[in-house]
Amino acid sequence: MRIRSIGIKLAVPLVAVSIVATGCGGGNDNSSAVASDLGSTSDINPHDVADLRDGGNLRLAISALPSNWNTLQIDGNDAEVMGVERSTMPRAFKSDAAGNLSVDTDYFTDVQLTNSNPETVVYTINPKAIWSDGTPITWEDISAQANALSGRNKAFQINNTQGWDRVEKVERGVDDRQAVVTFNKHFGEWRGQFAGNSFLYPKSVTGTPEAFNTGFVNAMGASAGPFIVQSVDRGQGRITLGRNPKWWGNTPKLDTITFSVLDAQAMVPALQNNEIDAVGLASRDELKSAQGTAGVAIRRANSSQWSHLTFNGAPGSILADPALRVAISKAIDRQGIATAMENGLVIDPKPLNNHIYLTNQKGYQDNSLGFDPDAAAKELDALGWKVPPGGGTREKDGRKLEIRDVMYNQDYWVQLAQIMQQNLDRIGVKLTIDTKPGQDFFPKYIKTGDFDVAQFVWVGDLFPLGSLDQIWGYHPDDWQGNYGHIGSEEINNLIEQTVSELDPQKAMEMANQVDKKVFEEGHSLPLIQSPANIGVRANLANYGAPGLLSLDYTKIGFLK
Repeated sequence: MRIRSIGIKLAVPLVAVSIVATGCGGGNDNSSAVASDLGSTSDINPHDVADLRDGGNLRLAISALPSNWNTLQIDGNDAEVMGVERSTMPRAFKSDAAGNLSVDTDYFTDVQLTNSNPETVVYTINPKAIWSDGTPITWEDISAQANALSGRNKAFQINNTQGWDRVEKVERGVDDRQAVVTFNKHFGEWRGQFAGNSFLYPKSVTGTPEAFNTGFVNAMGASAGPFIVQSVDRGQGRITLGRNPKWWGNTPKLDTITFSVLDAQAMVPALQNNEIDAVGLASRDELKSAQGTAGVAIRRANSSQWSHLTFNGAPGSILADPALRVAISKAIDRQGIATAMENGLVIDPKPLNNHIYLTNQKGYQDNSLGFDPDAAAKELDALGWKVPPGGGTREKDGRKLEIRDVMYNQDYWVQLAQIMQQNLDRIGVKLTIDTKPGQDFFPKYIKTGDFDVAQFVWVGDLFPLGSLDQIWGYHPDDWQGNYGHIGSEEINNLIEQTVSELDPQKAMEMANQVDKKVFEEGHSLPLIQSPANIGVRANLANYGAPGLLSLDYTKIGFLK
């Protein structure tokens, strides 16, 4: 599964493999740059809890308050919301720095694939696990979530079926604390159904479409983690998490975690002024500013997020023709973008050439169409988009080839768009930069298709195949994360074969076939994978740039 993020300057632990941070250009000094492949690095200033003082407030920044706290719902499928909730919600698996999975025993004592024909997974819930309203976590919570995400009832506005459309039934096991999930079709990413970017929610949220869609709009509701949402101050733009008094696990060292809404440009100054404790560093200047700030350390690890363009191919859109989208893709110099945006942050910057796998993941290969502006110009000519006499913007049937690029109002996105603007201008395509505020960015602009191309971040996890249908499946009655409404039956069939394959190597090969077709369809264009350079308060332990490591929120705290 993948979640979306409008920006790139957060310091919220979004998923097991991600901290949001990426770069803007400037100069050739790589003295502070991080290697582009950090492997299984985790950089969180590890310390035994005995070294930490009791109490304290971890201060973080976000760009906007949640429009929906239910991250399973389409409007809640947001990286920042996921980051806020990560310390408050159950999951089945956690990972070490190398990406090796183990059962998260705070919530489940055992999770096992017990049969492959039919595929059967048994979840045994920790008998101590309860929701913050005092009700026990039971098999009925798993059953309700399976039903909500199955896609069978279109009234549930889901962001991704996450394989639940392949589940035949969920039954009570030996007692209420055990769920037996039986599939009617194979689903290779079954471990990711309550892990990575997916939490388990209470049946009070997933039991009905009304509760699912709107029950978490104004408030968080019942949760089950070491922290709970203590308060939301909409006037001040602040969320406060406090210790969960019903938490059954290890007592957290922190008293509170606060998230303050800040403009992107204000985040690094807030770190320097000791107003927040961690932030992603989005440029070489910001990196140097953080390095020059007393009491701040730089944490570095691989990020699992990437910037991209989503094309709008819906009927009536100027980019409805896939051949036109492909031609425009070929005219964008993604290597030039990588060099300009990441120089000084990454040694030897490279573009991302795969939609599914990141450069440091097994399975990554270059499936891109390449940079070829001359070919792009010829293809536009053949499509009837002609440069008028004397030059200028191409036209066809009285319509100019002008494309509106919608993005979060942040310098990084504007600078990136300006590079593409120059690229496309050379072949007679006009790109208009249209910036928007963070609040309601997705529901107001992206979900409604109010763009020709859109820039935002996808944040992945250890289960990339679980998001194939979410983003690249073509389902006119259920678009999920396919905001551009682009796809084909051929891609649908390839996705079906890939996610049904239980052999990891075969599934990986098939996933790359999907990726090739996604490029050929002009669905979207990956740009660059983000480096994770994080400025963190130097005395903050067990927090920073986790890489593949799942953070333990009970162990985060400040040194004595």
